[in-house]
Amino acid sequence: MADRDYSLFGAEHVRKYLETDGEVGQVWNGVPCLVLWTTGRRSGETRVHPLIYGARGSDVVIVASNGGAPEHPTWYLNLTADPSVEVQVGADRYAGTARTAQGPERTELWKLMTGIWPEYDGYQANTDREIPVVVIERA
Repeated sequence: MADRDYSLFGAEHVRKYLETDGEVGQVWNGVPCLVLWTTGRRSGETRVHPLIYGARGSDVVIVASNGGAPEHPTWYLNLTADPSVEVQVGADRYAGTARTAQGPERTELWKLMTGIWPEYDGYQANTDREIPVVVIERA
């Protein structure tokens, strides 16, 4: 994906996404994004993150890549401690339950997600950890 606009990032991305019900921010650099709310595993506070996603039926799929860093992103650690999350896709905000895909399901969903964001393959090559693929089912 050669044409990139990284002007939306972090808290600003979330703010614009929520203000516009995803009209601004749901598509970021040509890929679909959602907003994820988790509960901090130590603080108990609500944490919010804009993330690239894919869809499989009514489930959404996200990747805990952390850009290929050696450690998992904090949002992933939070949802492994408490899999109850909230998700917003466009104007649709709902409760969900997160789980980490394993085995053949992970392989299938990894292909789905690298089809959306090919950089995930490079991120995996840069780390020794297996990057988790997370499925979020509506509660």
